[in-house]
Amino acid sequence: MGRVIVTVVGQDKIGIIAGVSGILAKYQVNILDISQTILQDFFTMIMIVDLAKAVVNLQELQQLLKEQGQEIGVQIHAQHEDIFKYMHRI
Repeated sequence: MGRVIVTVVGQDKIGIIAGVSGILAKYQVNILDISQTILQDFFTMIMIVDLAKAVVNLQELQQLLKEQGQEIGVQIHAQHEDIFKYMHRI
């Protein structure tokens, strides 16, 4: 499947990173890189993950992350790296 870009945005609160990384670990999705910051009260995070050894496909992961985001009160999106690059080119 390859690399996937995961973005997380929402009000800052305890447990966001744990909630997202917990889902990824549960389904054997490897985190390759992660960057997060807090802008005033807003938490933002972008992760590059690898689905090569994952036990879910991208569509399943997108749904799992969406549900986790609803549970913890943030928006989580996952896109294949190629689509992300295409959407954000200049």
